Amino acid sequence: MIKGAIYSIKQALRQGFRNKGMTLASVFSITAMMLILALFFFLSVNVSYLTENIKDQFGTIEVFLKDDTTSTQAANMIDSFKDMPGVETAGYISKEKAMEEFKARWGDKAYMLDGLSENPLPNSIRIILSDLETGDFIATTAASLPGVEDVRFYREEVSKVIKISNGIQNGALVVIIFLVIISVVVVSNTIKLTVMARQDEIRNMRYVGATNWFIRGPMFFEGIIIGCIAAIISIVLSSLIYTRLCDALGTQAFQLFTASLVEPKFLITNIIWIFLALGISIGAFGSILSMRRYLKA
Repeated sequence: MIKGAIYSIKQALRQGFRNKGMTLASVFSITAMMLILALFFFLSVNVSYLTENIKDQFGTIEVFLKDDTTSTQAANMIDSFKDMPGVETAGYISKEKAMEEFKARWGDKAYMLDGLSENPLPNSIRIILSDLETGDFIATTAASLPGVEDVRFYREEVSKVIKISNGIQNGALVVIIFLVIISVVVVSNTIKLTVMARQDEIRNMRYVGATNWFIRGPMFFEGIIIGCIAAIISIVLSSLIYTRLCDALGTQAFQLFTASLVEPKFLITNIIWIFLALGISIGAFGSILSMRRYLKA
């Protein structure tokens, strides 16, 4: 079994060099498709991640208090909010803490806020919801309380973001499936050329009693090798691209969404395993598909 596998791998490498033009074309084609797939994968994961952050940020109700609202009134409001269904936590946010959070969101441009003569932000109560469906009732109730100046709840905005996120992820999934199918067809066509070039040899091997595995093994491993090479190239290039994107867009994403992009180390570690598995699967399935057609497997 081991000797047979080693023989098949050696033959696969020979066949790859023999048909190096088609092999290189297949590698480059699958690499290009995997890079596009990687971009859609990065987009889908980051959109999902940012959506969750936005849901956490906007799945809250900000109750802004009047300047003359006492600490006792604020404490009573917090206790009443905590007793409401759908409320996870409710806490007091002083204007000083609100300014600190505001500066953190501005990042490197926070120095522009240092010129303010006084803090214009109000004291507030931040309500974090465990159920967005109860938000409208809580926001309406909060607005009617004495000592409350304004209430902000972004349920409609969150709903729109979720719809956009779902649309992007569904679209990315369709593109990914389409690219995988194309990659399988490319590998299948490459193996088909190998089969056609070796038809006489295969016929003679059958006459002398060669097993199906002995004939098909080299072509099977040829497809896997093509898929692995394309996967490795794609991993290296997509890792470089994503790292550069994070360096270029990380600060802007934080300022816009108060959340950075997904860490490159985490995403690249996952994409290594995904692409290697995908490359092997594409190569193996493409080879099997071609052999079933042209070797009547």
